[in-house]
Amino acid sequence: MGIRNYKPTSPGRRYSSVNDFAEVTRSRPEKSLIRRIKKNGGRNHSGKITARFRGGGARRIYRIIDFKRNKDNIPARVAAVEYDPNRSCCIALLHYADGEKRYILAPQGLTVGDTVENGPRVEPKVGNCMPLAAIPTGLEIHNIEMKQGQGGKLVRSAGAVATLAAREGKWAHIIMPSGEIRMIPVACRATIGQLGNVDHQHVHIGKAGRKRHMGRRPHVRGKAMNPVAHPLGGGEGRSNGGRHPCSPTGVPAKGGKTRNRRKNSNKRIIRRRKTARGIQVAI
Repeated sequence: MGIRNYKPTSPGRRYSSVNDFAEVTRSRPEKSLIRRIKKNGGRNHSGKITARFRGGGARRIYRIIDFKRNKDNIPARVAAVEYDPNRSCCIALLHYADGEKRYILAPQGLTVGDTVENGPRVEPKVGNCMPLAAIPTGLEIHNIEMKQGQGGKLVRSAGAVATLAAREGKWAHIIMPSGEIRMIPVACRATIGQLGNVDHQHVHIGKAGRKRHMGRRPHVRGKAMNPVAHPLGGGEGRSNGGRHPCSPTGVPAKGGKTRNRRKNSNKRIIRRRKTARGIQVAI
């Protein structure tokens, strides 16, 4: 999928670009696999704003994606590749041999008419889903489970790809897109290949209005607020806040450690993505 640049007919258009969606073959979603999304403007069940600067935007319809890929040993034909407004990568509509239809994340190279399968004994080709125990080492994978049967949780954005580096007993070593090396149980499933829409990262928004269409409201700097609203606010004239950047609740915004140390998956990280003086930090 390539990038299309606009003619500079206005200041907003001058630096704007969009995907050309050359891979997309169908414009309307499958009716049996869609659900309405109720907007919440970044508010939780109590009505309190927990995600700032959210609201408005174009109406979206959610496409139900099969992240589990648990329909084994039944071949499925790729009927269409579609755009999904809820994620950065495209999705593929599968027609299974028994008549069932499902959406999956579309890897790069998967085209209409291709056949994909799920299960431990299928061929390791692009689009097929297999347990990590059956995938040959060195292959590129995406949509990786963290617990068996839970459904894919890792590596699901456009152009993302991980690598199965090695297996050791009941654990597989996965090189994440960030460079982090993580241990995943070999019983967990992953899909072969790299996700499509690789050029998504090169798209230039170009103007503020396109962000509003995405449901993103203007982002206000903390130091431009009053002291009652933000730790960086207040002061006589313009000030730099007097402390490191943070959120209104004091959570560090740049470089601060916010990860929960008691998180159970911490002990499964072999090498972190962050470096200390150019050397990877091992756990």
